[in-house]
Amino acid sequence: MTANTAKKSRRLSWMETLRSVTNPKVAVMLALGFSSGLPFMLVGNTLGYWLRESGTALATIGFLSWVGLAYSLKFLWAPLIDKVNAPIVGRFLGRRRGWMLISQALIGLSLVGMSILKPEGGLALFTALAAIAAFASATQDIVVDAWRIEISEASEDMALLSSAYQLGYRASLLVTDALILILAAAIGWSVSYSVMGALMAVGLAATLFAAEPKREGSQTEAAPIWTLAGIADAVAGPFISFFKQHASKALLILAAVSLYRLSDFLMGPMANPFYADLGISKETVGAVRGSIGLIASVVGVTAAGLTAVRFGFISTLLIGAVIGPASNLGFSVLALVGPSTEVFTTAMIVDNFATGFAGTALVGYMSSLTTLGYTATQYALLSSFYALLGKILKGFSGVIVQKLSDGNELMHAYAFFFLGTALIGVPALLLCILLVRNNKPAVS
Repeated sequence: MTANTAKKSRRLSWMETLRSVTNPKVAVMLALGFSSGLPFMLVGNTLGYWLRESGTALATIGFLSWVGLAYSLKFLWAPLIDKVNAPIVGRFLGRRRGWMLISQALIGLSLVGMSILKPEGGLALFTALAAIAAFASATQDIVVDAWRIEISEASEDMALLSSAYQLGYRASLLVTDALILILAAAIGWSVSYSVMGALMAVGLAATLFAAEPKREGSQTEAAPIWTLAGIADAVAGPFISFFKQHASKALLILAAVSLYRLSDFLMGPMANPFYADLGISKETVGAVRGSIGLIASVVGVTAAGLTAVRFGFISTLLIGAVIGPASNLGFSVLALVGPSTEVFTTAMIVDNFATGFAGTALVGYMSSLTTLGYTATQYALLSSFYALLGKILKGFSGVIVQKLSDGNELMHAYAFFFLGTALIGVPALLLCILLVRNNKPAVS
């Protein structure tokens, strides 16, 4: 059975929904979500900003963005996280919290190491530290996702925790994609990255306060997977179980998940260069993202969480498939209008709300699909499918804009590019409609 159907579920009233937000697990989930989101931009788009200002070539920056592929390949080592306790600390903290602690400490140390070395101190070693941070961050995602699913006591509980996770995650993205720009302008990139490394203490504290999920029978101890049968179960078992559970819908689910956020992935690497070419300062970008952008993101995440609790994951997923890609059109308008603070702010409000809503919808839906006993690996599989195609294709986004600018003004090229990223969301929308149709109970 799935993690969703294995838990007692009933339709909550709106008052019950609002009261359930006071659950102590929600606070822990907020902090763990913040910790999970913190490294993402620091080894991605924000890192590219630092590298560019240090004189690194654009082609090199594009190649270095592929350190983020660790997030899409995490299903390769997720079976180990699912079946084996963390070294030393796992004995005292438990399997989930033990791996959390190790990964969070490694992220913090890597970010501080990057701040000390700097790109000028040796790009190869600097990149290696970024890759370590990305690997540890992907590992943290595996175990935090598993903890969120396993600690849920009902499907509505899972929806609230998914929403709390997204709130924390989006808050950290705004810190590392917005506030850090203001901070770097004032005190420099190096000190700013040291501050980000220190902020991993939020995750460490949440790990210590979190409760270890209860396990059934043999799951309470580290599983002896180092036999041939054990390795086969650890690696192949989650995938076999997923396809058995969802049968003919399995491929439809994987296709929908893989295309759902493609529009955002393709647009992502070009956002900061677009603002620079448009003539909007990084202080303005940071200020808008960190103020009204934060509010819009929180509203979007909260709206998705409450909608999922009230109407279910599938309906919420469908809404997100519409508003997510459509929000990219605001940037096409901005490219045509020019460096208008008002239009930029409006575009950011729409984008942050839509991204927060769609992200929460997808996380909640994927969480509901996992099977107890294979939680970490199956969620890692789903989240890898959701990100892999986009992370590969986004490396070519700069080439696309350059080709579109041949014979056209650069801002017109950007406008066409953002329009194209919105249209790329149509296949995902059609697949979500098919999921809705397949989810309807048969009429007897």
